[in-house]
Parts: sequence; structure tokens; C-alpha cells
Amino acid sequence: MKIRTRLTILFTFITAAILLVFAAIILVSARENREKEFYALLKKEAITKANLFFNAKVNSKTLQDIYKNNRATLNEVEVAIYTTSFQLLYHDAVDIDVVKETKPMIDKIVQKGEIQFYQNDWQVIGMKYKFQEKEYLITAAAYDGFGYIKLDNLLKTCIIVFIISILLLYIAGRFFSRKAFEPIVRMTSKAKNISATNLDLRLDTNQSKDEISELAATFNKMLDRLENSFDSQKQFVSNISHELRTPLSAIITELELSTNKERNKEEYKVIISNTLQDARKITKLSNSLLDLAKANYDPAEIAFKQIRIDEVLLDAQLQVQKSNPNYNIAIHFENDFEDDDQITIHGNEYLLKVAFVNLFENGCKFSQSKQSKVVISFKKEAVILRFSDNGIGISEEDLKHIFKPFYRGSNKIYADGNGIGLSLTQKIILLHKGTISVLSDKKSGTVFTVELYHSTKSTID
Repeated sequence: MKIRTRLTILFTFITAAILLVFAAIILVSARENREKEFYALLKKEAITKANLFFNAKVNSKTLQDIYKNNRATLNEVEVAIYTTSFQLLYHDAVDIDVVKETKPMIDKIVQKGEIQFYQNDWQVIGMKYKFQEKEYLITAAAYDGFGYIKLDNLLKTCIIVFIISILLLYIAGRFFSRKAFEPIVRMTSKAKNISATNLDLRLDTNQSKDEISELAATFNKMLDRLENSFDSQKQFVSNISHELRTPLSAIITELELSTNKERNKEEYKVIISNTLQDARKITKLSNSLLDLAKANYDPAEIAFKQIRIDEVLLDAQLQVQKSNPNYNIAIHFENDFEDDDQITIHGNEYLLKVAFVNLFENGCKFSQSKQSKVVISFKKEAVILRFSDNGIGISEEDLKHIFKPFYRGSNKIYADGNGIGLSLTQKIILLHKGTISVLSDKKSGTVFTVELYHSTKSTID
């Protein structure tokens, strides 16, 4: 069942329940009012007839004739007058005698002064009446046919109005729910036309700032992220193709040249050396791409634990110097630490080592002295690492783009690379809820500052 239909039924049901409550209140109130009004009428008629009997001295025969004549056309009140000792003084119709008074009833009237009750569908009232310092008892009974007819008509009217109201409410609910869901229907229709080939399409939003508009805006933001992701993916594939094409083409060319004619031992050694160098470039690129993929994992899927930053830096130093014996890397502490907690963070050891290796290699390969230094300092809530070199520096224009994947600046002529290292490093640091910044001067070199928070500040969401 569609939400629109469910809302219509729910709206109709709730409104019907409210109408039923109001109708019940009206009917109960009308019934109580009828009862009170008719008891008041009985009391009035009883007093009137008692006045005629005692004050006006109208004889019993005349009063009885009036009762019998009116009884055929009107709901005439049947009145009886008794003394306090249960002696009958007057009765409109002894042969009918709806009330059928008894001594206990008379005693109850004497005791309470006035009683009201039903005799079948007839309403009965019993009351005291005082005349010439003497007390008498009067009973009056009648059937409120007109009142019951009015109640019955009111009930029928309520039922008819209720049924018509439900029908009108359902129709109105369908209309308003359709109007309310029109924006969603339009959104759904437009969303069906959005695919990977036209991610530039967006849902219409209005200026009302209502929930539908917020939903459309949120959906558009999601489309923005998807479009950026698709564009990045296309660019990523394009860059990978370009990066792989160059060393693969070089390998193929070297091998083709080596098969064209016989060569001496030294020439084959050169060809094998060049091919091996290009193969290593492909291997390094593949490893970088795998590390980049790991850095893009959901944080919940990456194993985090308590690790010491100095130990990770030492492992990164050994790895870099093992691959490049001519690189010189130094690790310094700006000040002493009092306990292990100051140099411990909650993170992934492998990914942090990859980040530190990239920073060490980046500093060494763009420095004539092939040197890179990291200085470790502490704050109350974080460990601060400053990776510095005395290399050629980075231009202001390149500083704006160095963290973009596959971006290589104007200094690429000084060293080989694939433009993944710094982008991967930034992703790893951000994955650890840390920060990375860079300052560079073409005279003094470059400084990368990494700030990693302790376990209490770096819990992965």
C-alpha cells in the first residue's frame, strides 16, 4: 500500500473517531437533557393539577374527563394525590394506574421529599405538596413520545451526517494527500532519469525550506558527491593508464630492441637493467595504488590499536634506507616525554608507516644531500611530527595541488614519481582524525607538519 493511501485512510479513520466521539457526546447530552426537561414538565403538571384539585376545587370527575380526552391525542400526565398515610384522594385513571403506588413508595417520598424513576418507558416523579399547612403526596407519570422521536431523529441524522462526512473526508484526504505528494512524485519521476551518463541532472527545490525541499537538497548533495566520485574515478583510471603505459611501453621497446639482433653481454645487461627499473616502477605504482585503496576503506573495516609513533617512525626509516642506502634520515625528540601515553596514539600501524615512508622519501629525493629529518614534539592532546628537508622547495602554485592524486609539480624533473604519495599520506592522516600541513621555501626547503591525536581524541566513529 502506498504512503498516500495509508495517510488518507489514517486521516479518515482519526477524523471518523473524533466525529464519533462528538456524536456520542451530543446524543448522550440530548438524552440527559430530554430526561431532565421531562421530569421538570412532570413536576409542573403535577403541581398544576394539584392546584386545580385543592385551590380551584375542580371536581375529580372533570379532571378525569380532561385526562381521558387528552390522553388520546397528547401524552397527558397521569397524576395521583395521596395523604401521607397512603390514603388516595384523587387519581386520573385508577383502571390504568401506570405507577401502581405502594406503601413503601409513599414512605420513600415522605422520607426524601422527591423521587424520580422509570416505570417501563414511562417517567415517574413523586413529590410532597403542601396545602393549608398540610402535606400531601403527588405522583405523576407520562411517556415522552415526542422526546423519544426527537432523539431517534437526532440519531438518524448523526448516522447520515457521519456517513456523508466519512465519504467527504476520504475524498478530501485523497485530494490533499495527492497535492502533498506531488513534489515527491515529480522527484521520483526525475530521479528515474538520472543515471551514470547524466549525473549533472538535479532535483528541483523551492524556497519554502520545508521537509520536501530539504529532501531534494540532500539528494542533490548526494548527487554532487556521486558526480565528483565518478569524475575522480574517470580521472583515476585515466591517470593509472597513463602511468602504467609509460613503463610498460619502455619495457616492450627494450625487449623488442633486444630481439632485433644479436648483442654483446654488456648490452644485454643494460637492457635487463632498464627493464628491471621500469618493472620496479610498475611494482611501486601497484603498491601505492593498493595502499591508496586501503586508505579509502571504511574506518570501521580497518584494525586500529594503541601504537607508539617512535616505533613506527623507526620502521619507516629502516624500510626507506633499505630500499635507498644513500638516503639519510634522522629522528629527533624536541623534548623528553614522561610516559608512553604521550607518544602513543590509536591507529593502524601499517598505514601510518606508509605515510611516514612517503614523507621521508619525498624529503630525500628532492634534496641534494638526500637528507630528511623528523622532529617529534608533544602537546597535551596530540603528538606533533615535523618532517623537514633542505631541498629545492615547492612553488606556491604547486602547494595548492600537492595533495591531489597523480598531481606532479614543476619539480618532477628532479626525481621520478607517480603523484600518489602525498595524496595517500593525506588520506591516511585524515583517516586517523589528524591534520597535515606544509610550508615550503625554495631556499630553505620544505616542512610537512603532521598532528596526530592521542586515543582519547582519535576514536574512529
